[in-house]
Formats: sequence, C-alpha cells, structure tokens
Amino acid sequence: MRTQLYIDGQWVDGSGTLEVIDPSDGSVIANVATSSDEQNLAALAAADRVAADWAKVAPRVRGEILRKAFEIMTAEAESIAELISRENGKAMPDARGEVAYAAEFFRWFSEEAVRTTGDFRLSPSGDKRILVTHQPIGVSLLITPWNFPAGMATRKIGPAVAAGCTMILKPAGETPLTALAIVDILERAGLPKGVLNVILPAQTGPAISKLLHDSRLKNLSFTGSTAVGKILLREAADQVIRCSMELGGNAPFVVLDDANIEEAVKGLMLAKMRNGGAACTAANRIYVARSIGDKFIAEFAKAMAAMKMGVGREAGITLGASVSMKERNKIAELVEGAKARGAKVHTGATTPEGEGAFYPATVIEVPASDEILVNEVFGPVAPIVLFDTDEEALKMANDTEYGLISYVYSEDLKRAIRFAEGIEAGMVGINRGMLSDPAAPFGGVKQSGLGREGGFDGIHEFLQTKYIGVEI
Repeated sequence: MRTQLYIDGQWVDGSGTLEVIDPSDGSVIANVATSSDEQNLAALAAADRVAADWAKVAPRVRGEILRKAFEIMTAEAESIAELISRENGKAMPDARGEVAYAAEFFRWFSEEAVRTTGDFRLSPSGDKRILVTHQPIGVSLLITPWNFPAGMATRKIGPAVAAGCTMILKPAGETPLTALAIVDILERAGLPKGVLNVILPAQTGPAISKLLHDSRLKNLSFTGSTAVGKILLREAADQVIRCSMELGGNAPFVVLDDANIEEAVKGLMLAKMRNGGAACTAANRIYVARSIGDKFIAEFAKAMAAMKMGVGREAGITLGASVSMKERNKIAELVEGAKARGAKVHTGATTPEGEGAFYPATVIEVPASDEILVNEVFGPVAPIVLFDTDEEALKMANDTEYGLISYVYSEDLKRAIRFAEGIEAGMVGINRGMLSDPAAPFGGVKQSGLGREGGFDGIHEFLQTKYIGVEI
C-alpha cells in the first residue's frame, strides 16, 4: 500500500500525515503523507520541466503506456476494489464496478491518443492553406472527489497522458490510497518521471490557490461540488487558466404513465443506488405519474428494503457505509427534516445505532415543494413526487440550478425523446438507469459544469487548437 507523495518520479515523505479512516468501523487504515507548500511547488516544477519533452513523445508510445496500465489494473482489480471499499465504505459490487469502469478510461484513451485529427485545406479566398492542429495545453492540475476515487482519477489522467500533458493530481483526503495505487500502476506501466505528480496539501484551499496563480499551470480539471467549483473558477480567472468542471447534480427520474413498471424499478435501483447513492448522477428527485404511483412505489420500496446493509467487504452486502460519519449525518438530517414536514415513509428513514457511517435504503413520498428536493443527497435516499401531466413533470424536472443528467421511462419512444429534448441536462437516459460510459461524453449544463470528459471530447480538454496559415 502506497502512502507517500509522488513527486518527480520519486515516492517521498511529506511534511505531515493524514489518517485515512475506514468508515464502516472508524478504524485507521493508514497514515498518508501530506505535502508542504515547497513540495506542491516541487511537483509543479517537475511537471513543468518535462512538459516540452513529454509533448514530443509519439502518440503511439503514450497510448501503449495507457494500454499497459489498463492491463495491470485489470489484473489487480480485486485488490484495488478492496482498497476502495476500505477507504470509501462502498459495497464490493460497487467497488468492483468502479475498477472496471476506471480501467476502461485507460483503454479508451490509449486508442484515442493516436486519433487526434486536424485539418488542412485551401482557404475560401484561395490565398493560403489553412492548417489546423492540436497541441498539448501543458501542465494540468487534476482534482478528484472521494465518491469515485478510481474512476475520477483515470477519467482525467487517461486523456491527459494521451494528449501529451504533464499533471499534478490532488485526490480527496478521504480516499487518497486508491489514487496512490493508480499512480503506482502508471509508474509500472512506464510513465516517465515528472509526467504525473501527486500532492495532498495539509491546507487544501491556500495550496490550490497558490498553484492557480502560478503561470506555469495551464489547465484545471475539477470534479466536486458546485460551490467549490465556483471558487476555483474565480481563482483560475487571474491567470486565465482553462477549466473543465464536473460539478453537482440533482438528477430527476421521470416515470411516465405508460412506463414498464418492472423495468423502471430496475432502472431506478441503478440510477439511485449505484455507489450507495453517492454519485453526482444519482436520481435524487423521482417523479412518478399518479395513475401508477401506488404500484410503482410499492415495487420500488420492496426492492430498496431488500438491500443488505453492512461492511462493504462482507459477502452479500449491497449497501455499504457512507464515506464518513459527517456525510452520514448530513443524509440523516435531510431525511429527518422531510419527516418533520410530513413526508410519508415507505421504507428506511431511521438512523442506525452503533458504530459505522451507515444509513439504510430509504423511500419517502413528499410534495413537489419539499426542500429535500433542492439538495443533492449523496446517499441512499429516494424522495418521490407524484404528478398528473407530462408538462407538470417536465417543469418540475427542470426546476433546479443543476443540469447534469436526467432519466425518463416510457414505452412510447417518440414521447420519451420529446421529453428528453425538453429536459435541461447534458445527458439523458431513456429507459436506462445507468448512462456513464468512457466512450461517451460526460458533462452537464447550467451549474453542473463546463466541458466534457470521456468519449471523443475528453482528450480535447487537454489540447489547444492552433491555426497556421500557409502561403501558397
């Protein structure tokens, strides 16, 4: 298990340490090194020093490094999944799914490294040739969250390596061990010294601010809350650093009156309970046509009640712990508030006694005005609202500052597409409860972010377009 910082191709001790806690029982897993201001700047200096040489490395070579990393990660999937489960709390089925998802970004971008196209053509005026090419943007700061410590790291590292950028990775303090394991994999895959550096500042805000005000940094890729994203955007503005922002979500899940109830329940279980509900893509506002409401709620509550909660690494567990007691208590407070306002409880909604950051799979029925619907609940809580018309459902679905992902279920494809086209979101799942795919663009609109990760678009977050006019 790696616990040191990784700077300029060396594993080094930090200026202090941070306890990594197993949220299922509160035990200390490891003490991970934290970085000083000097070490943060050393990481930046290392990335800057090798940036020009790394940018010149052939795309095929960069792609082969990523392919090797994919192979190593796949071979060691079970041990990485166990590490994720220990520091994050999630159940092993979710952890295994995350490892497979994360590894796929290495494979996808190993293929995309050699497929960055340009343009060469005669200008309309006929006086020159227009040459358009794409070049690495330069040193990039990657900031990743705790809920998908592997997936969010590879989703950024993969395209950065493929594009020819050097990097500084700042993982979440709750889940640094997974990020360090991935860096170890890349080192073994042959990634040159200085290309990827890992820091874990003792004081995150001031440290990141200092990096963002350094002219050597050219690019920021952040996944996290909208509130923090806005702060980073303001900080990045001084140096006009390009920013990719994957921010909050508060996804609506709309079940129209002609939906296949069995399939919609299956889809909602994926959309809501993947990762124990701790996902920006999680369905947090469930809108169900009133005519099928009773039947749908009964079937969904039955499925939720069947979730087996416990320590994520134990056999048969499908719902693990939240990442911390702090996060668990946030979930509990939101549910207790809804209950106090008259929410109807269909299952769950009771905070367990004893150790561990656990909260049960919960289904509550609330009015459209309830304030729990305004919050991005990062846990296994499903608030349901009944509606009468498609127009009413669409209005409620769009009544949010977020616009990351939405879901709609209907047996009428034309109706579903019309509904999807009216939803203000960067991604829409039609009769699907899981949408994320390394081969597809991931990102939102409104206050859910800027830019796209994955797909053909992801590599371009680490490339800048250059136009060259050629005299003829």
